[in-house]
Amino acid sequence: MIDAYICDAIRTPIGRYGGALKDVRADDLGAVPLRELMKRNPGVDWTQVDDVIFGCANQAGEDNRNVAHMSSLLAGLPADVPGTTVNRLCGSGMDAIGIAARAIKAGETRLMIAGGVESMTRAPFVMGKAESSFSRQASIYDTTIGWRFVNKQMKHLYGTDSMPETAENVAVDYKVSREDQDKFALRSQQKTAEAWRQGLYADEIVPVHIPQKKGDHIAFVQDEHPRETSIEALAKLKGVVHPEGSVTAGNASGVNDGACAVLIASKEAAAQHGLTPRARIVGMATAGVPPRVMGIGPAPATKKLMAQLGMNLDQIDIIELNEAFASQALAVLRELGIADDDPRVNPYGGGIALGHPLGMSGARLVTTATYQLHRTGGRYALCTMCIGVGQGIAMVIERV
Repeated sequence: MIDAYICDAIRTPIGRYGGALKDVRADDLGAVPLRELMKRNPGVDWTQVDDVIFGCANQAGEDNRNVAHMSSLLAGLPADVPGTTVNRLCGSGMDAIGIAARAIKAGETRLMIAGGVESMTRAPFVMGKAESSFSRQASIYDTTIGWRFVNKQMKHLYGTDSMPETAENVAVDYKVSREDQDKFALRSQQKTAEAWRQGLYADEIVPVHIPQKKGDHIAFVQDEHPRETSIEALAKLKGVVHPEGSVTAGNASGVNDGACAVLIASKEAAAQHGLTPRARIVGMATAGVPPRVMGIGPAPATKKLMAQLGMNLDQIDIIELNEAFASQALAVLRELGIADDDPRVNPYGGGIALGHPLGMSGARLVTTATYQLHRTGGRYALCTMCIGVGQGIAMVIERV
Protein backbone atom coordinates (compact mmCIF):
# COMPACT_ATOMS: atom_id res chain seq x y z
CA MET A 1 0.00 0.00 0.00
CA ILE A 2 1.13 3.54 -0.78
CA ASP A 3 2.10 5.64 2.24
CA ALA A 4 0.58 9.07 2.92
CA TYR A 5 2.83 11.74 4.42
CA ILE A 6 2.22 15.04 6.16
CA CYS A 7 4.56 17.47 4.42
CA ASP A 8 3.42 20.69 6.04
CA ALA A 9 0.78 21.82 8.54
CA ILE A 10 -0.25 25.24 9.74
CA ARG A 11 -3.04 26.75 11.81
CA THR A 12 -4.41 30.09 12.87
CA PRO A 13 -4.34 31.17 16.48
CA ILE A 14 -7.53 30.13 18.24
CA GLY A 15 -9.92 32.95 19.07
CA ARG A 16 -12.26 33.19 22.03
CA TYR A 17 -16.01 33.45 21.54
CA GLY A 18 -16.68 37.02 20.47
CA GLY A 19 -12.94 37.65 20.50
CA ALA A 20 -10.30 38.64 17.98
CA LEU A 21 -11.79 36.60 15.13
CA LYS A 22 -15.41 37.69 15.65
CA ASP A 23 -15.45 39.72 12.42
CA VAL A 24 -13.77 37.06 10.26
CA ARG A 25 -16.11 34.91 8.17
CA ALA A 26 -15.57 31.14 8.30
CA ASP A 27 -14.71 30.94 4.59
CA ASP A 28 -12.19 33.77 4.92
CA LEU A 29 -10.76 32.15 8.04
CA GLY A 30 -10.34 28.81 6.26
CA ALA A 31 -8.45 30.55 3.47
CA VAL A 32 -5.75 31.83 5.84
CA PRO A 33 -3.83 28.55 6.45
CA LEU A 34 -4.37 27.49 2.82
CA ARG A 35 -2.78 30.71 1.61
CA GLU A 36 0.12 30.14 4.00
CA LEU A 37 0.68 26.60 2.71
CA MET A 38 0.99 28.03 -0.80
CA LYS A 39 3.42 30.70 0.38
CA ARG A 40 5.59 28.23 2.32
CA ASN A 41 5.79 25.68 -0.48
CA PRO A 42 6.59 27.60 -3.68
CA GLY A 43 7.81 24.49 -5.50
CA VAL A 44 4.35 22.91 -5.55
CA ASP A 45 2.34 22.90 -8.75
CA TRP A 46 -0.98 23.74 -7.09
CA THR A 47 -2.93 22.70 -10.16
CA GLN A 48 -1.97 19.13 -9.21
CA VAL A 49 -3.83 19.14 -5.89
CA ASP A 50 -6.37 16.33 -6.20
CA ASP A 51 -8.79 17.59 -3.56
CA VAL A 52 -9.20 19.92 -0.59
CA ILE A 53 -11.09 18.31 2.31
CA PHE A 54 -12.10 20.43 5.29
CA GLY A 55 -14.02 19.49 8.39
CA CYS A 56 -16.71 21.85 9.62
CA ALA A 57 -19.38 21.03 12.18
CA ASN A 58 -21.82 23.87 11.57
CA GLN A 59 -22.34 24.60 7.87
CA ALA A 60 -25.46 26.64 8.64
CA GLY A 61 -24.12 30.16 8.12
CA GLU A 62 -21.30 31.73 6.12
CA ASP A 63 -19.79 28.23 5.87
CA ASN A 64 -22.90 26.79 4.21
CA ARG A 65 -21.86 26.46 0.56
CA ASN A 66 -19.05 23.90 0.90
CA VAL A 67 -16.62 25.94 2.96
CA ALA A 68 -13.66 23.80 1.85
CA HIS A 69 -14.06 24.86 -1.75
CA MET A 70 -15.00 28.45 -0.89
CA SER A 71 -11.88 28.79 1.26
CA SER A 72 -9.80 27.17 -1.48
CA LEU A 73 -10.99 29.71 -4.05
CA LEU A 74 -10.55 32.63 -1.65
CA ALA A 75 -7.00 31.47 -0.90
CA GLY A 76 -6.09 31.60 -4.57
CA LEU A 77 -5.90 27.90 -5.34
CA PRO A 78 -6.78 27.19 -9.00
CA ALA A 79 -10.49 27.02 -9.73
CA ASP A 80 -10.13 23.49 -11.13
CA VAL A 81 -8.92 22.18 -7.74
CA PRO A 82 -12.03 20.59 -6.15
CA GLY A 83 -13.06 20.72 -2.52
CA THR A 84 -15.43 18.95 -0.16
CA THR A 85 -16.58 19.56 3.40
CA VAL A 86 -17.09 16.71 5.86
CA ASN A 87 -18.95 16.67 9.15
CA ARG A 88 -18.12 14.26 11.94
CA LEU A 89 -18.84 17.04 14.44
CA CYS A 90 -15.86 17.44 16.81
CA GLY A 91 -13.85 14.86 14.84
CA SER A 92 -14.34 16.55 11.47
CA GLY A 93 -10.84 17.98 11.03
CA MET A 94 -9.16 14.70 11.91
CA ASP A 95 -11.58 12.77 9.74
CA ALA A 96 -10.69 15.03 6.82
CA ILE A 97 -7.02 14.12 7.22
CA GLY A 98 -7.88 10.44 7.47
CA ILE A 99 -10.03 10.57 4.33
CA ALA A 100 -7.25 12.30 2.41
CA ALA A 101 -4.68 9.77 3.61
CA ARG A 102 -6.88 6.83 2.66
CA ALA A 103 -7.34 8.21 -0.86
CA ILE A 104 -3.57 8.44 -1.27
CA LYS A 105 -3.03 4.98 0.20
CA ALA A 106 -5.57 3.57 -2.24
CA GLY A 107 -3.69 5.11 -5.16
CA GLU A 108 -6.61 7.29 -6.24
CA THR A 109 -4.91 10.59 -5.35
CA ARG A 110 -1.33 11.81 -4.90
CA LEU A 111 -1.47 15.33 -3.44
CA MET A 112 -4.16 16.47 -1.00
CA ILE A 113 -4.95 19.27 1.41
CA ALA A 114 -7.01 18.50 4.51
CA GLY A 115 -7.94 20.34 7.67
CA GLY A 116 -10.82 22.15 9.24
CA VAL A 117 -12.42 25.45 10.10
CA GLU A 118 -15.01 26.68 12.56
CA SER A 119 -16.34 30.08 13.49
CA MET A 120 -18.50 29.37 16.51
CA THR A 121 -18.81 33.10 17.21
CA ARG A 122 -20.49 33.65 13.84
CA ALA A 123 -22.72 30.55 13.95
CA PRO A 124 -26.23 31.76 13.04
CA PHE A 125 -29.68 31.20 14.40
CA VAL A 126 -31.86 29.00 12.19
CA MET A 127 -35.61 28.72 11.82
CA GLY A 128 -37.63 25.78 10.54
CA LYS A 129 -40.40 26.10 7.96
CA ALA A 130 -44.02 26.39 9.03
CA GLU A 131 -45.69 23.03 9.64
CA SER A 132 -49.10 24.25 8.43
CA SER A 133 -50.56 26.99 6.26
CA PHE A 134 -50.69 30.41 7.90
CA SER A 135 -48.93 29.03 10.97
CA ARG A 136 -48.17 31.54 13.72
CA GLN A 137 -45.62 29.27 15.43
CA ALA A 138 -41.88 29.64 14.93
CA SER A 139 -38.95 27.89 16.58
CA ILE A 140 -35.50 29.43 16.40
CA TYR A 141 -32.33 27.49 17.22
CA ASP A 142 -28.83 28.66 18.06
CA THR A 143 -26.39 26.64 15.92
CA THR A 144 -23.28 27.41 17.96
CA ILE A 145 -23.26 23.95 19.54
CA GLY A 146 -25.66 21.18 20.44
CA TRP A 147 -29.00 19.81 19.33
CA ARG A 148 -31.56 21.52 17.10
CA PHE A 149 -34.56 20.21 15.17
CA VAL A 150 -34.67 17.26 17.56
CA ASN A 151 -36.10 13.99 16.28
CA LYS A 152 -38.63 12.79 18.88
CA GLN A 153 -37.71 9.17 18.24
CA MET A 154 -34.03 9.95 18.77
CA LYS A 155 -34.86 11.67 22.05
CA HIS A 156 -36.93 8.68 23.14
CA LEU A 157 -34.25 6.14 22.23
CA TYR A 158 -31.06 7.93 23.28
CA GLY A 159 -31.92 11.22 24.94
CA THR A 160 -30.67 14.60 23.82
CA ASP A 161 -28.21 15.46 26.56
CA SER A 162 -26.29 18.68 26.05
CA MET A 163 -22.52 18.47 25.87
CA PRO A 164 -22.03 19.53 29.53
CA GLU A 165 -24.70 17.00 30.55
CA THR A 166 -22.78 14.22 28.78
CA ALA A 167 -19.68 15.31 30.68
CA GLU A 168 -21.58 15.09 33.97
CA ASN A 169 -22.80 11.63 32.96
CA VAL A 170 -19.22 10.53 32.34
CA ALA A 171 -18.07 12.01 35.65
CA VAL A 172 -20.74 10.05 37.51
CA ASP A 173 -20.51 6.78 35.56
CA TYR A 174 -16.70 6.67 35.64
CA LYS A 175 -16.33 8.17 39.12
CA VAL A 176 -14.22 11.19 38.16
CA SER A 177 -14.12 13.64 41.06
CA ARG A 178 -14.43 17.42 40.84
CA GLU A 179 -11.02 17.77 42.46
CA ASP A 180 -9.35 15.60 39.83
CA GLN A 181 -11.09 17.50 37.05
CA ASP A 182 -9.87 20.84 38.38
CA LYS A 183 -6.32 19.53 38.78
CA PHE A 184 -6.35 18.33 35.19
CA ALA A 185 -7.70 21.69 33.99
CA LEU A 186 -5.03 23.59 35.90
CA ARG A 187 -2.28 21.44 34.36
CA SER A 188 -3.65 22.20 30.91
CA GLN A 189 -3.54 25.95 31.54
CA GLN A 190 -0.05 25.77 33.03
CA LYS A 191 1.37 23.65 30.20
CA THR A 192 -0.11 25.93 27.56
CA ALA A 193 1.25 29.03 29.26
CA GLU A 194 4.70 27.46 29.47
CA ALA A 195 4.58 26.35 25.83
CA TRP A 196 3.81 29.89 24.74
CA ARG A 197 6.55 31.30 26.99
CA GLN A 198 9.02 28.98 25.27
CA GLY A 199 7.70 29.78 21.80
CA LEU A 200 6.77 26.14 21.16
CA TYR A 201 3.59 27.01 19.25
CA ALA A 202 5.21 29.59 16.98
CA ASP A 203 6.13 27.21 14.15
CA GLU A 204 2.58 25.94 13.67
CA ILE A 205 0.80 29.31 13.65
CA VAL A 206 0.10 31.81 10.88
CA PRO A 207 -1.19 35.22 11.97
CA VAL A 208 -4.65 36.36 10.89
CA HIS A 209 -4.63 39.94 9.60
CA ILE A 210 -7.96 41.51 10.52
CA PRO A 211 -9.09 44.58 8.54
CA GLN A 212 -10.14 47.63 10.51
CA LYS A 213 -12.60 50.36 9.55
CA LYS A 214 -9.79 52.85 9.92
CA GLY A 215 -6.05 52.33 9.84
CA ASP A 216 -3.91 49.28 9.27
CA HIS A 217 -4.91 45.67 9.71
CA ILE A 218 -4.47 44.13 13.16
CA ALA A 219 -2.39 40.94 13.30
CA PHE A 220 -3.86 38.24 15.55
CA VAL A 221 -0.84 36.14 16.46
CA GLN A 222 -1.48 34.14 19.66
CA ASP A 223 -4.19 31.86 21.06
CA GLU A 224 -6.41 34.03 23.23
CA HIS A 225 -8.43 31.44 25.15
CA PRO A 226 -5.79 30.47 27.79
CA ARG A 227 -6.13 32.21 31.12
CA GLU A 228 -4.27 32.44 34.39
CA THR A 229 -5.98 30.58 37.20
CA SER A 230 -5.35 28.57 40.34
CA ILE A 231 -6.78 25.48 41.94
CA GLU A 232 -8.54 27.73 44.45
CA ALA A 233 -10.16 29.83 41.73
CA LEU A 234 -11.27 26.73 39.82
CA ALA A 235 -12.78 25.24 42.97
CA LYS A 236 -15.02 28.29 43.45
CA LEU A 237 -16.79 27.88 40.11
CA LYS A 238 -20.31 26.48 40.14
CA GLY A 239 -21.38 23.59 37.96
CA VAL A 240 -22.79 24.51 34.55
CA VAL A 241 -25.42 21.73 34.53
CA HIS A 242 -26.50 22.20 38.15
CA PRO A 243 -24.86 24.10 41.02
CA GLU A 244 -23.52 20.96 42.72
CA GLY A 245 -22.27 19.45 39.46
CA SER A 246 -18.58 18.80 38.83
CA VAL A 247 -18.40 20.18 35.26
CA THR A 248 -17.63 23.90 35.25
CA ALA A 249 -16.52 26.57 32.82
CA GLY A 250 -13.03 26.12 34.24
CA ASN A 251 -12.66 22.39 33.51
CA ALA A 252 -14.32 22.40 30.09
CA SER A 253 -13.12 23.48 26.66
CA GLY A 254 -14.25 26.75 25.17
CA VAL A 255 -16.47 27.93 22.33
CA ASN A 256 -13.95 29.12 19.78
CA ASP A 257 -12.89 30.11 16.27
CA GLY A 258 -9.98 28.82 14.19
CA ALA A 259 -8.73 27.08 11.05
CA CYS A 260 -6.01 24.57 10.18
CA ALA A 261 -4.66 23.08 6.93
CA VAL A 262 -2.39 20.08 6.32
CA LEU A 263 -0.55 19.24 3.09
CA ILE A 264 -0.52 15.48 2.48
CA ALA A 265 1.29 13.63 -0.32
CA SER A 266 2.53 10.28 -1.49
CA LYS A 267 6.30 9.80 -1.47
CA GLU A 268 6.46 10.24 -5.24
CA ALA A 269 4.32 13.40 -5.20
CA ALA A 270 6.40 14.86 -2.39
CA ALA A 271 9.58 14.37 -4.43
CA GLN A 272 7.95 15.79 -7.56
CA HIS A 273 6.85 18.97 -5.78
CA GLY A 274 9.96 19.51 -3.67
CA LEU A 275 8.25 18.61 -0.41
CA THR A 276 9.84 17.01 2.65
CA PRO A 277 7.70 14.34 4.38
CA ARG A 278 7.48 15.09 8.10
CA ALA A 279 5.15 12.39 9.38
CA ARG A 280 3.56 9.26 8.01
CA ILE A 281 -0.14 8.79 8.64
CA VAL A 282 -0.11 5.25 9.99
CA GLY A 283 -3.86 4.75 10.42
CA MET A 284 -7.17 6.02 11.72
CA ALA A 285 -10.18 4.42 13.38
CA THR A 286 -13.56 5.51 14.70
CA ALA A 287 -15.93 3.94 17.21
CA GLY A 288 -19.46 4.54 18.44
CA VAL A 289 -20.59 4.90 22.06
CA PRO A 290 -23.93 5.80 23.72
CA PRO A 291 -24.65 9.50 23.04
CA ARG A 292 -25.22 10.22 26.76
CA VAL A 293 -21.53 9.43 27.43
CA MET A 294 -20.08 10.63 24.15
CA GLY A 295 -16.92 11.76 25.93
CA ILE A 296 -15.66 8.21 26.47
CA GLY A 297 -15.42 7.73 22.70
CA PRO A 298 -11.61 8.05 22.40
CA ALA A 299 -11.12 4.91 24.53
CA PRO A 300 -12.79 2.39 22.18
CA ALA A 301 -11.52 4.25 19.11
CA THR A 302 -7.94 4.04 20.40
CA LYS A 303 -8.28 0.37 21.34
CA LYS A 304 -9.70 -0.37 17.89
CA LEU A 305 -6.83 1.47 16.20
CA MET A 306 -4.15 -0.19 18.31
CA ALA A 307 -5.55 -3.62 17.39
CA GLN A 308 -5.82 -2.63 13.74
CA LEU A 309 -2.18 -1.52 13.63
CA GLY A 310 -0.81 -4.28 15.87
CA MET A 311 0.55 -1.65 18.26
CA ASN A 312 0.26 -0.91 21.97
CA LEU A 313 0.24 2.32 23.92
CA ASP A 314 3.76 1.74 25.26
CA GLN A 315 4.99 2.51 21.74
CA ILE A 316 3.36 5.94 21.74
CA ASP A 317 5.62 8.88 22.55
CA ILE A 318 3.05 11.70 22.43
CA ILE A 319 -0.69 11.59 23.09
CA GLU A 320 -2.78 14.52 21.86
CA LEU A 321 -6.14 13.94 23.55
CA ASN A 322 -8.69 16.64 22.92
CA GLU A 323 -9.89 18.06 26.20
CA ALA A 324 -13.57 18.57 25.52
CA PHE A 325 -14.06 18.24 29.28
CA ALA A 326 -11.67 17.24 32.04
CA SER A 327 -14.13 14.56 33.17
CA GLN A 328 -14.10 12.74 29.84
CA ALA A 329 -10.37 13.18 29.29
CA LEU A 330 -9.64 11.59 32.66
CA ALA A 331 -12.18 8.80 32.12
CA VAL A 332 -10.58 8.01 28.76
CA LEU A 333 -7.05 7.95 30.20
CA ARG A 334 -8.11 5.63 33.00
CA GLU A 335 -9.93 3.31 30.57
CA LEU A 336 -6.71 3.11 28.56
CA GLY A 337 -4.54 2.50 31.65
CA ILE A 338 -2.77 5.84 31.36
CA ALA A 339 -1.97 7.95 34.44
CA ASP A 340 -3.84 11.23 34.92
CA ASP A 341 -0.58 13.18 34.72
CA ASP A 342 1.29 11.07 32.15
CA PRO A 343 3.83 13.50 30.60
CA ARG A 344 3.06 12.14 27.13
CA VAL A 345 -0.46 13.56 27.28
CA ASN A 346 -0.93 17.06 25.85
CA PRO A 347 2.57 18.28 26.75
CA TYR A 348 1.67 21.78 25.48
CA GLY A 349 -1.77 21.78 27.07
CA GLY A 350 -5.07 21.07 25.35
CA GLY A 351 -8.61 22.17 24.60
CA ILE A 352 -9.39 23.40 28.11
CA ALA A 353 -6.69 26.04 27.72
CA LEU A 354 -6.51 26.42 23.95
CA GLY A 355 -10.20 26.10 23.14
CA HIS A 356 -12.12 23.83 20.79
CA PRO A 357 -13.25 25.20 17.41
CA LEU A 358 -15.22 22.07 16.51
CA GLY A 359 -14.29 21.44 12.88
CA MET A 360 -10.70 22.60 13.31
CA SER A 361 -9.62 20.84 16.52
CA GLY A 362 -8.87 17.40 15.07
CA ALA A 363 -6.54 18.88 12.47
CA ARG A 364 -4.98 21.02 15.20
CA LEU A 365 -4.17 17.92 17.25
CA VAL A 366 -2.42 16.29 14.30
CA THR A 367 -0.55 19.50 13.47
CA THR A 368 0.66 20.00 17.04
CA ALA A 369 1.69 16.33 17.32
CA THR A 370 3.71 16.56 14.09
CA TYR A 371 5.75 19.49 15.39
CA GLN A 372 6.15 17.85 18.80
CA LEU A 373 7.54 14.64 17.32
CA HIS A 374 10.23 16.56 15.47
CA ARG A 375 11.03 18.73 18.45
CA THR A 376 11.39 15.77 20.84
CA GLY A 377 12.67 13.08 18.49
CA GLY A 378 9.76 10.79 19.32
CA ARG A 379 8.57 8.21 16.82
CA TYR A 380 4.79 7.79 17.23
CA ALA A 381 1.99 10.14 18.25
CA LEU A 382 -1.61 9.22 19.03
CA CYS A 383 -4.24 11.88 18.34
CA THR A 384 -7.73 11.16 19.64
CA MET A 385 -10.94 12.92 20.53
CA CYS A 386 -14.58 12.45 21.49
CA ILE A 387 -17.44 13.35 19.19
CA GLY A 388 -20.94 14.61 19.91
CA VAL A 389 -23.87 12.17 19.52
CA GLY A 390 -21.58 9.37 20.65
CA GLN A 391 -18.38 8.61 18.75
CA GLY A 392 -14.62 8.62 19.13
CA ILE A 393 -11.83 9.01 16.58
CA ALA A 394 -8.13 8.15 16.81
CA MET A 395 -5.14 8.51 14.52
CA VAL A 396 -1.49 7.47 14.77
CA ILE A 397 1.26 9.34 12.96
CA GLU A 398 4.96 8.45 12.72
CA ARG A 399 7.85 10.91 12.48
CA VAL A 400 9.98 10.62 9.33
